[in-house]
Amino acid sequence: MRPFTHVNARTVRQATAALAKYYGQARLNAGGTDLFGVLKDEFLPLYPEAIVNIKTVRGLDYIREDKSLLRIGALARLVDLAQSTLLRQRYGALAEAAHAVASPQIRNVATLGGNLCQDVRCCYYRYPRHIGGPINCARKGNGPCLAVKGDNRNHAILGGRRCFAVCPSDTAVALTLYDAQLLVVSPTGERLISVRDFYTPLGHGLSADEMVKEIQVPRLPDTLQQTFLKFTLRKPIDFAIVSVAALITRSNDLCTEARIAMGAVAPGVLRAVAAEEFLRGRPLNPETAAEAGKLAMEGAKPLSRNAYKIQIAHTLVARAVLGQSSTALSSLPSVGSDVYDPTELSTFHRCNSASVEGYATVVD
Repeated sequence: MRPFTHVNARTVRQATAALAKYYGQARLNAGGTDLFGVLKDEFLPLYPEAIVNIKTVRGLDYIREDKSLLRIGALARLVDLAQSTLLRQRYGALAEAAHAVASPQIRNVATLGGNLCQDVRCCYYRYPRHIGGPINCARKGNGPCLAVKGDNRNHAILGGRRCFAVCPSDTAVALTLYDAQLLVVSPTGERLISVRDFYTPLGHGLSADEMVKEIQVPRLPDTLQQTFLKFTLRKPIDFAIVSVAALITRSNDLCTEARIAMGAVAPGVLRAVAAEEFLRGRPLNPETAAEAGKLAMEGAKPLSRNAYKIQIAHTLVARAVLGQSSTALSSLPSVGSDVYDPTELSTFHRCNSASVEGYATVVD
């Protein structure tokens, strides 16, 4: 790593002031699980001049609910979200999404704000300096997206423009399901931005002097079926190949309300609007669930090597609609080694088998 100025911010005001001082040349450090890889591999065009430590800001790790909102401080650790009684009882998809992130060691230090703001995992974008990088690309402001003609097995099949790297955040999938908003702070004030609109093909929606202070989730009804499913190549640690969260309201085995969010298929998290509209007023059975899975992938435009994601997304959406975990109904399509050949995976993601990490929370 190279030398840099280290700033211990004691308040949010101090943190944003430091970001403004080093405008565009400072990085925040909360858990540090993504930051240290950025610093060590030196894949960015410009190395940060300053690291602003916000672990020293007290009181930003809360998880509380009032009459209208669930409020989570940006420094709340993922382990605290995963173990929160409030979240597990009322916001199960978020608790399980937090639990699905990486390993226990990482969840013990990683924060919700950091998970939402982490950089993409594209192997071209993150190509390290010590083996020949950095590589210029569209996301860095100079050059094409090399994944279009290269190794694009983990890239977007929906919504890609100029850059086809996908949003790597698991918690963003659940928060998009909930129509959550981010309270963003700068030296000049505050603003709210929805998690759904936070991500673009070329980055997230923060200016260089802004930071996420709080995540706000509209309070949910007491009786909902919530499911979070994540397909990975290795059960622990890996980033999602496809992830799906679903929120279903039932009445006499009919779907009265449906929300479906999909991760790792686009630069941001997508809501499967066509599938949601199809499900409303219909019986919840394997046939309607399978059709919802197909509708969720309407408009998919896979690149040369990632069409396999479509079948995985079909299946995960169908399972999530039915509240299934990793064990699928026999009438639903399977997700397994027949979808792709693991021996063809690049050295960045080599493994011997695939797995589906599945979670279902049903509150009656």
